[in-house]
Amino acid sequence: MSTTRKHTALPKAQILIEALPWLTRHNGKTVVIKFGGNAMIDEDLKAAFAQDVVFLHHAGLKPVVVHGGGPQISAALDKHGIVSEFKAGLRVTTEDAMDVVRMVLAGQVQRELVGLLNQHGPLAVGLTGEDAHTITAVKHQPTIDGELVDIGRVGEITAIDTGAIEALLADGRIPVVSSIARSQDDHHVYNVNADTAAAALAAALGAETLMVLTDVEGLYEDWPNSDEVISRLTASQLEKLLPELSAGMVPKMEGCLHAVRGGVTTARVIDGRVQHSILLEIFTDEGIGTMVVPDEKEGESS
Repeated sequence: MSTTRKHTALPKAQILIEALPWLTRHNGKTVVIKFGGNAMIDEDLKAAFAQDVVFLHHAGLKPVVVHGGGPQISAALDKHGIVSEFKAGLRVTTEDAMDVVRMVLAGQVQRELVGLLNQHGPLAVGLTGEDAHTITAVKHQPTIDGELVDIGRVGEITAIDTGAIEALLADGRIPVVSSIARSQDDHHVYNVNADTAAAALAAALGAETLMVLTDVEGLYEDWPNSDEVISRLTASQLEKLLPELSAGMVPKMEGCLHAVRGGVTTARVIDGRVQHSILLEIFTDEGIGTMVVPDEKEGESS
């Protein structure tokens, strides 16, 4: 072997060996990944995301992908002449808007993601929360200034049935779940926040890890005065911070809190604008983003 080849091959081998403890630790474990933000729009990031998820699958993990589709929904509503309105950080979803939301999530975003994953083999299977009673919800009414507000067909999750997802995982597939729920008490469907849906699924599946892709580096220590990212915090520390967070970050961090309080070992918010951020987070010492751990595990190494 030429010296040049030795020099180029050795770093590759070292990178693979660095991943070994993580491969051993995560083997056979379920990881729920919330796909969103820029990673959903940028073609290169989308392709890198699909590669990462397939890599996790082949590395012996069991990835489950949950997605929303904010930008795509807004664009489709515009096209249909329906105004996008948000209250309490959630999309007001009329009956007409719900039809568009369902069409975009299940018929467009999910199909594209399934297609990207399946360029690497017959792996991904798409479903929505309606399928096999995966996600059940009732009408969610947020409180604004002490008043209950009607935001239409936005759901609050009441039950998760993991049967279909577990069957797919047992069959060596990658489930891709759209954040739509069946109704517990009428014959409609609900739009549910994808961060919340991912967290609820992670807890119900007993996942090792919940990963939420965002358009920021993680949770900032003292935004906007500092761009220092908090790399690790406990559930109780996060709970104290929640009232100070920006509206967009609240469902993500509430999801992380719900997940670790529900038995998920770690929940992480990572920067989806960085190519292969999922692999960097799971298989290297230089984990990026913010990791939330349960209180009782504070003394243990991550």
